[in-house]
Amino acid sequence: MSEQKLPRMIAIDVDGTLLGAEGKVSPRNRAALQAANEAGINVVIATGRRHSYAMKVLRSLDLHGEQALVSSNGAVTRTVGARLIDRTFLPLETSLWLCKQLDEFRNALVVTFDMVQPDGEDARGALVVEELEDLHGSIGKWMEANSAYIEQAVPIENVLQREGEKGNAPIQMMVCGRIERMRRAEARLLEDPSVFMAEVSSPELRADAKVTLSRTEYPDRDLSLLDILPAGCSKGVALLRLAASMGIEADEMMAIGDNWNDLSMLEIAGWPVLMGNAPQDLKEMARARGWAIGGHHLEDGVADAIDEVLSLQRTEDEYDARALSGSL
Repeated sequence: MSEQKLPRMIAIDVDGTLLGAEGKVSPRNRAALQAANEAGINVVIATGRRHSYAMKVLRSLDLHGEQALVSSNGAVTRTVGARLIDRTFLPLETSLWLCKQLDEFRNALVVTFDMVQPDGEDARGALVVEELEDLHGSIGKWMEANSAYIEQAVPIENVLQREGEKGNAPIQMMVCGRIERMRRAEARLLEDPSVFMAEVSSPELRADAKVTLSRTEYPDRDLSLLDILPAGCSKGVALLRLAASMGIEADEMMAIGDNWNDLSMLEIAGWPVLMGNAPQDLKEMARARGWAIGGHHLEDGVADAIDEVLSLQRTEDEYDARALSGSL
């Protein structure tokens, strides 16, 4: 038998990975998640969505309340039942500094607060924007789906100061729009040496680090989402912390994702699987690193990856059974 450890945890991205046609989880992917749970594997959802927005598509699944959900690209970890496990904030001073740095991009800026209630729902003000028109133009469906939680404030610093007086700080900021424009926003922020990209696994975090950037791109839509996270935050870091609390090592983790914001978790996992619908340049990187290229999200690529793990697990169990019986 192979000396590589089989996965005891499977971390799965949502958009472009778990979700298929019409933004829904297919019956086959749903069955694969249930089979992994029944096989004793820890299934963890790891998404760029904030908790309550992720739960809109996860509530229909047979996930038990204590399963973990890593949200906001690693800034928050809660159980599916909304119990808080881990959370990191953007300090008020850093948030105000970011507003100045992003002055050119204010019409594309969204600030996110963790206002999850005991029932897993958000309160109004969980999302704060300055302008609406450009955001409706680039992420119109998301804006409509989240309209109940959006507060408009001009300038946005007013809300930051108000919430800061309550001891409440953001968990992330986001700018979104055309890829070329968001690459300029990214470059602007990276001019400051205290800003880092999340694609580097386990970086040495400098004492003066302010924020971590996480990029998601959809070339076919000319759309990019640039998430601005607390220093050191990423899906990979959040999953390492969660796995350590469960006694699971990184080489016992499978990570399944489709975009640049998944890179940190793919890097740390012993079993990285990049979806077949990933951007071409990311697939080229994955091939160079010897990562598995899985199926398309519209063709149940998640189920394919889980089925392979379960097949290997069954083979190992049969081998162990034969060894115990002395038939080898």
